[in-house]
Amino acid sequence: MVRRSPEAVGKRVTRRVVFRPEAEDEVLETRCWYEERREGLGAEFGRAVEAMVERIVTSPLAFSCAHGETRRWVLPRFPYAIYFRVLADGAIVVLAVHGRQHPSHWQARS
Repeated sequence: MVRRSPEAVGKRVTRRVVFRPEAEDEVLETRCWYEERREGLGAEFGRAVEAMVERIVTSPLAFSCAHGETRRWVLPRFPYAIYFRVLADGAIVVLAVHGRQHPSHWQARS
């Protein structure tokens, strides 16, 4: 997944968002898992991820560091967090969309 969104600072800046393959797989697997539990819940999870990515794009440095330079944002309704890094060129790399599993699963991705 690659998205481009304007930064909300007044001037129009395009920020590139890249999902690592593992993060993209995590989103898809989790979405399917929720959809199997209740129809429409998987779509809600997908929308929640999209909304949080948009918030990250507008102000990535507002989120606290979880491990080194890797930042984290917790989804409001779901027990998952988005782990990401901001590259020198301003691009955002989503490393993981992870639940409460052991953090070593995603920390090696940074």
